[in-house]
Amino acid sequence: MERVIRKQLLYRTGVEYGDYALNHVLGCAHGCKYPCYAFLMNKRFRSINYDDWVKPKPVDNTIELLEKELPKLKGKVGYINMCFATDPFMYNHPEITKLSCNVIALINSFGIPVRTLTKGVYTPDVAKVTNHPENCFGITLVSLSEDFRRKYEPNAAPVNERLRSLFAMHKCGFKTWVSIEPYPTPDIIEQDIDEFLESIGFVDRIVFGRWNYGRLNYPEQGKFYHEMASKVIEFGKKKGIEIVIKKEVVISG
Repeated sequence: MERVIRKQLLYRTGVEYGDYALNHVLGCAHGCKYPCYAFLMNKRFRSINYDDWVKPKPVDNTIELLEKELPKLKGKVGYINMCFATDPFMYNHPEITKLSCNVIALINSFGIPVRTLTKGVYTPDVAKVTNHPENCFGITLVSLSEDFRRKYEPNAAPVNERLRSLFAMHKCGFKTWVSIEPYPTPDIIEQDIDEFLESIGFVDRIVFGRWNYGRLNYPEQGKFYHEMASKVIEFGKKKGIEIVIKKEVVISG
């Protein structure tokens, strides 16, 4: 596996629910066909094509950089997010999972919690290295359909594997969350959001966002997303789950 060297890892993110973040891998093997925002930005500014993007390259000096950068943030940061421009637990990439576990252990050793997000799975090793009560582990999930997953997230973990691994983290006592973004309109796939929400009713936090890729041909998409967001909010109230509705959903409604 090819590796890259970076001069810096930690950065303050502009994401509305973020704080600090790091991306200790360049690229993502999941090869999502939305396509993902991270790929679009790297394609634009680094001239990386799709074939390059799906061959992940770990940052070789990850631990060295974090050992220098983390002391400056101790006591000054709420969370460190893993990751907004790659996936820390890429499906069928144990070497990346191992690196991510080392990153979590190091960040936690400075008293800083992590918030992770993956379309892969959480292995028992992730639970073993966790050493902060505020760590929060999440998955991206926008449909329960395996047909949808195979079409749009071809190399990501199957839906049931994602859900099982997240539930296992929940059963271990860790905080969990789900990013429902980008949630597709019915012209892309017909689905029952109530059934979908029930499948993730054990989590502590849900973030909901709209489909932003290409031109949406669905009529009254603003009304649709407003209705979906209202159902997510109501579900959160019923279950005691923290709900974050992305700004573009609120505006479109």
